[in-house]
Amino acid sequence: MWDYTDKVMDLFHNPHNMGAIATQDCATAETIAVGEIGSIVCGDALRLYLRIDSTTDTILDARFQTFGCASAIASSSALTDLIKGMTVDDALRLTNREIASYLGGLPQEKMHCSVMGQEALEAAISDYKGIPVRPEEEDESPLVCSCFGVSSAKIKRLIRENHLTNAEEVTNYIKAGGGCGSCLAEIDDLVIDVTQEQETLNTAASLSAPIPQPAVATTTPSTFPIKEEKSPPPATLTNLQKITLIQQVLETEIRPTLAYDGGDVELHDVEGDRVKVILKGSCDGCPSVMITLKMAIEKRLQERVSPNLMVEAVV
Repeated sequence: MWDYTDKVMDLFHNPHNMGAIATQDCATAETIAVGEIGSIVCGDALRLYLRIDSTTDTILDARFQTFGCASAIASSSALTDLIKGMTVDDALRLTNREIASYLGGLPQEKMHCSVMGQEALEAAISDYKGIPVRPEEEDESPLVCSCFGVSSAKIKRLIRENHLTNAEEVTNYIKAGGGCGSCLAEIDDLVIDVTQEQETLNTAASLSAPIPQPAVATTTPSTFPIKEEKSPPPATLTNLQKITLIQQVLETEIRPTLAYDGGDVELHDVEGDRVKVILKGSCDGCPSVMITLKMAIEKRLQERVSPNLMVEAVV
């Protein structure tokens, strides 16, 4: 038997907010958004309903219908309790780890239930906004786990967000590899790739961090002035480190922001301090394209990577 917490068992036996939200339950200024994740064939499925005040983007009510185990029901119930009263943007920041924490923890083998809750929430908010929440997964990312239909982009994202270290943990969080098992070696390779990327980013961050300056001694009548030693110039990023860091900032900080308005950006090339990008979606041909380039992209890259970077758009 799984080692469930009292909170999990309570919400399993007495779930909150179970059911659907009908259109007739809404006032004129309210909207119903629906997010659906999983498949009964795969063993777990969740449909999340949100009733949202369209004038304030506040979630007024949240209900769910789920097919799954005790942890799936408890996670869905916990999710609806957590997000009531939040704005959709605040709710979008909720992580699967926060859902599990609210329950007092979940067995590692059941963490995929909290992930399912987070993804159903993202799908519902995507339905409300009319845009993809995670545009990086809308591309033709190679399918890794055919049993559960999980792509390499999705696996790498879960590895990063949850600091996973092996294929077994990936299976616990997203089920990939839990079917025939033929993809487990490829999942281990993805874990290694993400770990190496993170190590490169950590190295780049440490190299770009300012070097602490030694304290300058004050001169008193009883002491001689101390000559201030000049600190060596900070080490510069290698081209590979710079490109990797630029790509990371684009993926994790800039693209999600642009996605809220239906836009997107892709790194095309880096030549010295010139960063060439391709603008997509609503950003392509937008009248305020220079504001997007200079304020949303260039300024952020200058802050996070190098103040010398200049961003330009290519067709």
